[in-house]
Amino acid sequence: MNTRAASDSSKLYTPRLLGLAASLYGFPFDENAPFVGEARSKTCGSAISVSVETRSDGAITRTGMAVKACAIGQGSAAILAEGARGRSAQDIAATTRQIEAWLQNQGPLPDWPSFDALEPALPHSGRHGALLIPWIAINDALSSHSRPS
Repeated sequence: MNTRAASDSSKLYTPRLLGLAASLYGFPFDENAPFVGEARSKTCGSAISVSVETRSDGAITRTGMAVKACAIGQGSAAILAEGARGRSAQDIAATTRQIEAWLQNQGPLPDWPSFDALEPALPHSGRHGALLIPWIAINDALSSHSRPS
């Protein structure tokens, strides 16, 4: 095994990130939730489905995830799920824009609980798609929330 590759992956897949990825069991996907969204990374093939429940004012009360992704995608999904309660579709959209800017080195680390665990992924552009797909999926789910009935 290439020693440098092993060293790079150990920096990327930290114990904290792997722990977050393992915490996804606490957020089971609910196909009957009022809002469901999906996303797939074109760069790595990772796929995520997100289920969301909200209060009448639009604040998120529950999220669920079905994740087929590397530890970066899983960790990002767990970070999203753990911090989503009480947030609105607008909050999620704003954070997604912050993440996109950060991934392009055009903004600071997004202000979201535990997001700093994903900081080692920044120099690994091949992992950016996996990191972003949970956020794309939840935006997909919540996009129907603001549509008139």
